Amino acid sequence: MSGAARSWNGLPQAAHARQLALQVRDAVLPAADGSLLAHGNGRSYGDVCLNDGANVLLTRGLDRFMSFDRASGVLRCEAGVLLGDILALVLAQGWFLPVTPGTRHVTVGGAIANDVHGKNHHVAGSFGHHVRALELLRSDGSRLLCGPHRQAPWFAATVGGLGLTGCIVWAELQLMPVANAYMLVSERRFTGLRRFWELNDAAERAAPYTVAWIDCLARQPRGIFSSARHAPPQPALPPQRQAQRRMPVTPPVSLVNGLSLRAFNGLYYHRRLASGPALRHHGGFFYPLDGVRDWNRIYGRHGFYQYQCVLPPASSRDGIAAILAQIAASGQGSFLAVLKTFGARPAPGMLSFARPGATLALDFPNRGADSLRLFASLDAIVAQAGGALYPAKDARMPASLFRAGFPAWEAFSAFIDPRFSSSFWRRVNP
Repeated sequence: MSGAARSWNGLPQAAHARQLALQVRDAVLPAADGSLLAHGNGRSYGDVCLNDGANVLLTRGLDRFMSFDRASGVLRCEAGVLLGDILALVLAQGWFLPVTPGTRHVTVGGAIANDVHGKNHHVAGSFGHHVRALELLRSDGSRLLCGPHRQAPWFAATVGGLGLTGCIVWAELQLMPVANAYMLVSERRFTGLRRFWELNDAAERAAPYTVAWIDCLARQPRGIFSSARHAPPQPALPPQRQAQRRMPVTPPVSLVNGLSLRAFNGLYYHRRLASGPALRHHGGFFYPLDGVRDWNRIYGRHGFYQYQCVLPPASSRDGIAAILAQIAASGQGSFLAVLKTFGARPAPGMLSFARPGATLALDFPNRGADSLRLFASLDAIVAQAGGALYPAKDARMPASLFRAGFPAWEAFSAFIDPRFSSSFWRRVNP
């Protein structure tokens, strides 16, 4: 089967020669002209999950659980299992994902290949820190059993390796114990980045999860700072609301514009906050956008860009301020603007994005040349600060910025499977 495909943000578009399904973990890779790329649930942004003009290997059929030790929290499953599937199995038994991104609709293989991070990097690191083992299927038919202490160089290349070292078939994860499905969440409004840094420094010493939403259209940056921890045992838990909204159609133009952004940001900033630690279901804290099915459609037929950078500690305060000032001056704001910090734990992968410093993630409607001019100005700030952009959420970074932000790219290249490639890799290595 062939055809056009897009990633979650709707751009760029790829014309795949063939879409091949891998549904049995002991199968061999199918023969096909051109390169291969494993493709999970398609929730990456940009072209890291696309292979224009060549083939993708659909892995959602690898959706079986292999073993789960309820006493130790060690889970082994195939690479096509969704993070949400894991939570549906283990949460009622007292376990949770030690690291989770902002959606539960990503596969285990995708989470490893992009070494995703969450709101708790300062205490738990990234997803790859909790992978005990994985099996890598290479195009020559060989299978490598990799882990932190077994075939460690291959493990370091595959975690965060953008799916280029071969196809991850299954993985073994160490889960974390929890008492229930709820969180204790505290929220504080702030005005000015100086106040954000004060709140963040204090919260990181007391809470495992920290994150801030930023109103980047305001004259002076303002936002809501949230910190949370898993709730201890409770005498009674509130009922879970399971209302599921849906964006039913893709409008011809983006519904995210200057007027709607200012209205949303004003309402969100002034919404009622919890006066103290409030008991909330984990879904609302970790996965707020999962409550709106097909939310990406609000950006219209032209799609949107996500711009996520990380800046090192020495330059993060000035760099983040400069980025937000540039965005405010452009008038191209983002209602999904998230600011948080990473801890000092060394990255498990050669191309892992998460590293010490601060990370800012923003969504922008695709406005063509205007958007690209803004991103070029932001790139200059990131480059001067010694930062990097997140490949999993990129659709246009220049090769020079990728190579500067990921200096191990050349050593990593030796681990690439000769039959595997992606649109992203060819773009940053022309």
